[in-house]
Amino acid sequence: MSRPAGVYCRVLGPVQVTVAGADAPPELLWRKHVALLVYLARSPRRRRTREHLVGLLWSDRDEKQARHSLSEALRVFRRALGDDQVQADVDQIGLGADGVTLDCDRFAELYARGDWPGAAALVEGDFLEGLSIPDASQFEDWLGGERVRWRAQSVDALIRYADGLLARGDPAAAATAALRARDVDRASEPAARAAMRALALAGDRAAALRVADDVAGVLADQVGTAPGPETVRLIDRIREARVGRRVLAAPPAARPRPLLCGRGSELAALAAAWERAKSGRGQVIIVEGEPGEGKSRLIEELVARARLDDATVAAARAVAVDQRKDWSAVAGLLAAGLADAPGIAGAPPDALAALGSLAPDLAVRFRRVDAALPVGEAVRDAVVAAAHERPVLLTLDDAQWIDAATLESLPGLARDATRRPVLLLFGLARGAPESGRLDELRARVGRELEGEVIRLGRLDPVALRALVAWALPAYAAPDADRLARRLENDTAGLPLLAVAMLEAVASGYKLAPDAPAWPSPQRTLVDSLPNDLPPAVVGVVCLRFRQLPAAAQQLLGAAAALGERVDVGQLATATRLERTAVEPALDLLEWERWLAADARGYVFTAPIVRSILLQEMVTPGQAKRYRENRST
Repeated sequence: MSRPAGVYCRVLGPVQVTVAGADAPPELLWRKHVALLVYLARSPRRRRTREHLVGLLWSDRDEKQARHSLSEALRVFRRALGDDQVQADVDQIGLGADGVTLDCDRFAELYARGDWPGAAALVEGDFLEGLSIPDASQFEDWLGGERVRWRAQSVDALIRYADGLLARGDPAAAATAALRARDVDRASEPAARAAMRALALAGDRAAALRVADDVAGVLADQVGTAPGPETVRLIDRIREARVGRRVLAAPPAARPRPLLCGRGSELAALAAAWERAKSGRGQVIIVEGEPGEGKSRLIEELVARARLDDATVAAARAVAVDQRKDWSAVAGLLAAGLADAPGIAGAPPDALAALGSLAPDLAVRFRRVDAALPVGEAVRDAVVAAAHERPVLLTLDDAQWIDAATLESLPGLARDATRRPVLLLFGLARGAPESGRLDELRARVGRELEGEVIRLGRLDPVALRALVAWALPAYAAPDADRLARRLENDTAGLPLLAVAMLEAVASGYKLAPDAPAWPSPQRTLVDSLPNDLPPAVVGVVCLRFRQLPAAAQQLLGAAAALGERVDVGQLATATRLERTAVEPALDLLEWERWLAADARGYVFTAPIVRSILLQEMVTPGQAKRYRENRST
């Protein structure tokens, strides 16, 4: 008899058996036949003695019936696999090397190579999910051991796959992978933590907390224990809905945040620097990008991840007016979380006294002393003290506008943090006239200071195509390719503008058939911003503005009119809106990245957008009224 094509068994999930790509005959799918086939395929050299197999699956029958049942199973195997793939003699029974393929064997190869996407794709559930042979206790014991082994590796592969998706800036896909790991083992705390982290980073705090409640219930019911300390600490951090003014969860009816396309290597570099810093190797990272290239978004991604670690995180943003006031950047970091670091109480009293002039709550909490250190030394002492307790991440975005006093202290702070768990992260607008102010610090990075300068660029066609697939998944490939080319033409590959255009197209905005390339060949990108923007970009920003709720439109218009940084009280006064309407609208504007928040108030995420709104959507009369309201 010629050998038919082989048998494929999916065992990592509900059992599925195919023969030559077609459904297996019903007799091959009998429970004991499937059990025997998989057991032999998993046995050493794919062989076992007849006596062992009879005792394994037919111990409930007399010897004659048991041997007959085994012979009948072999007959079914020969029909499916071919005579040469079923080897039977008086004593032993075996399978040929090529007759049966198990998905778990392929999984093991991919797992050993660290191919987490490939391994994760094979996991559909528990080993031989749903299969049980209660009258075969020896087989059930073997099945239990196999399930423990494959369950652990399946969960690990899915978690590692989720970690990789997070590293590429796709928390929604990471959450899906981590939740699959939870389906395999609902009592797994690592799987629960991976799901909670991904869901929280995707803005779905409620779903993350549902996972927390579920894993606690499963552990209580199945194991009789409570979640461990690491899980409890993560749950506590997720329960915080905001840090200062910064919202950490998606408001109702908010748009989903776009994928972080084309920034996988940069985000991985940031994440690696954070891991090195947590191990005690202080890091200095400078992220440089032209306006709209996404430096703030990249920094926010790392900040969001660090907030879910056992770490002190302080994130502030400078504006041009900050240059006029010494130590304004330090004051921003203190207000953003450094002053609340658990270890800061260990700083010398004279250091705390110096910082008390910048953070009034520190002056209240700690006894005053007659003498105070210079502020620069006090900052270093405070950061070192905080790092004794847990890792510290300090970020200053738009660092080209840091005040001179803080700027002068940065090399000393970076030097003192070299052998401590501290990451100093700066965002710098490349091409801005003030960007050279960090040249001294930049020159030391990679030499006496461990770290690197990460230079962003515009999105390439592959990244733009991925953004199109995210925003418009129903588009056929030719239409998606055409739109990606149009994005490259109209936005010069700037993520800010590309995302705005895609969201507008998804909402029904019609692009003009023809448009010249932007920026024009005679002008650089920096020369072209913020006023020389293509009509399509101006149009989509205006469309997105008009789609906002009325309160959000008023607040955004007031923020554009009032200046570089405004707080909640100023916006409420300027718009004459009730506070109950102001805060939810601001949360929406922050989540959709119109505005960025720190402890001192709100600034526009992109000055380009502020310019468009002042030119197109906020009349001079409205701007005047907002300013007058604030001053009354």
